[in-house]
Amino acid sequence: MKTKQLKISNVTLGGKQPAFILGPCVIESEKFVRRMAQKIAAICAAEALPFIFKASYDKANRTSIRSYRGLGAEEGCALLADIGRELNVPVTTDVHSPAEAEIAGRHIDVLQVPAFLCRQTDLLRAAAATGRVVNVKKGQFLAPGDIRNIAEKLQSFGCAKFFFTERGTTFGYNNLVADMRSLYWIRQAGYPIIFDATHSVQRPGGAGDATSGDGDLAPVLARAAIAAGCDGIFMEVHENPARALSDGPNQLPLKQLPKHLRMFKALHAVVS
Repeated sequence: MKTKQLKISNVTLGGKQPAFILGPCVIESEKFVRRMAQKIAAICAAEALPFIFKASYDKANRTSIRSYRGLGAEEGCALLADIGRELNVPVTTDVHSPAEAEIAGRHIDVLQVPAFLCRQTDLLRAAAATGRVVNVKKGQFLAPGDIRNIAEKLQSFGCAKFFFTERGTTFGYNNLVADMRSLYWIRQAGYPIIFDATHSVQRPGGAGDATSGDGDLAPVLARAAIAAGCDGIFMEVHENPARALSDGPNQLPLKQLPKHLRMFKALHAVVS
């Protein structure tokens, strides 16, 4: 089955260029997230690549009770919407409950359903009800073919604009594996598919009270995913990953972003 194109403002999934979802893991502060958005926007403009800006208003699934979470839904979504208007870019964030989906639906272009919540029917219904584009991250516990059931739920709720994100599959304790066959199978089923290079290299709980990972491998897997024919790349970016308040080991240093974008764009041109 041929995958249909999905347009989100000036970003197209399934178009002539790969789509990109870029930004820091979490809103660490208003000043920080505005600075990151401006810097990423400048880099993407220089490479002539539109992108969707990403940041979480709440990290609701942190390993430890002591971990930083974020600003909260109302303040965070309003801030992201303001950044989107200022830079003329679509924005996305993850929602964790029907109530949060309703809040985000007033501000956010793409509502992201987290992997651990990908089968939560009430959350999918609430996300669909907003009329926004919905991005469902495939759970680490699901086979690629299982996403058909999620797609059926969204379609039954009247959602026609949705896509999926592959973020790795549980592979024993504290480890994930990225199966590139998943990208092919999901696309063959007719659904746009993004590859999450950041969370595919996580080692959940690998640091005891925090998640560790193999951040150096994120660009490697992203290149493989582009070569396998995915529609785009999700990658978290931070100006100083060592000081990040969430998921630092897996975020790409901002200074490395330009060279990787050029490589991804060149690979996509060859494959397509």
